[in-house]
Amino acid sequence: MTDTALSRRRFLQFSGLAMASGLAGCTSSMNTDEFREQTRPYFRNPALEGRPEYIDNRGPISIYGQTPPSGLLPDSSRYAAIYGPVNDGGFQVPAVPYQQIDARFYRQEVESPFAERPGTIIVDTGNRFLYLILANGRAMRYGVGIGRQGFAWSGRGVIQWKQAWPKWTPPDEMVKRQPELVKYSGANGGMAGGLNNPLGARALYIFQNGQDTLYRLHGSPEWKSIGKAVSSGCVRMLNQDVMDLYDRVKGKAPILVI
Repeated sequence: MTDTALSRRRFLQFSGLAMASGLAGCTSSMNTDEFREQTRPYFRNPALEGRPEYIDNRGPISIYGQTPPSGLLPDSSRYAAIYGPVNDGGFQVPAVPYQQIDARFYRQEVESPFAERPGTIIVDTGNRFLYLILANGRAMRYGVGIGRQGFAWSGRGVIQWKQAWPKWTPPDEMVKRQPELVKYSGANGGMAGGLNNPLGARALYIFQNGQDTLYRLHGSPEWKSIGKAVSSGCVRMLNQDVMDLYDRVKGKAPILVI
């Protein structure tokens, strides 16, 4: 065997040893459990969505022509910030476990499906969405839960006024059904704003022709109700979402409930 062949063989042997040594060093210094946890993706849970994730003969299931997302959650770090804990008005609003909510109902900017002027609010009760129309054909979309009272009124109105950490006064008929609520009746001054208040962190009050419709857009700590029809209330939003909407709505904004 020539000196050249020996030199090449020796070079390859030493190279292999060096590479193995380097890999061994990398592996021994790595905390695999920590690595797996940090790189673990968030997957949506179809069981929480009330619909299958498959493509049938009609093509992908869609909402207003948009194919619902699948696989990895969209911008999980961004939504962790959006739905994280908030200190507001002396109250510590807890984080929302957004990974357990259908991603369709996350706050997101979308193409507007309505030909309404910017600043208009549209509540789509059937699909459980609330839209705030933006400029250039865009809209901010929020997921909502619709209570029994939320199906009782539809049409056009205005946001007559809005309130942070509003007081809640149960209707007299509710007090009759649930006598334990008498301490929060109108005669007793209602329930002060707070984390346990059914109106949540914000409420927007809808009037039509100068009259209170008794229809409200309001916050709720009950995140499991988003995207669903619920037993009470009007239009429920996540507290973090209703706070965002509250800040965006200016003056007597027009509203359409369909």
